[in-house]
Amino acid sequence: MSTVQYEIGDMVYAAEDILNDGTMPGIDEEEGLIVAAGARGVVVQFGHSEFDPSKEIYLVRFESEPGGDLGNPVGVLPDELTQEPAAVDA
Repeated sequence: MSTVQYEIGDMVYAAEDILNDGTMPGIDEEEGLIVAAGARGVVVQFGHSEFDPSKEIYLVRFESEPGGDLGNPVGVLPDELTQEPAAVDA
């Protein structure tokens, strides 16, 4: 298993648009966009996929708008996150 890249409390940014793959409770799959690229968030939990224990998954609460309230936790993969706001492909 690989080591965890982010720790609980780390500030992160969405490196790309995070889209609904149908597994996000309370959001219709047709809504599509959950978090826009560049959104700032905080890691609140991490773990591994039960289907593939080598895959890390992070629960991140992203701001609803810059400086806004934190939304519900979203499960994301490490390659969907960055700690460098300038590295975001918006």
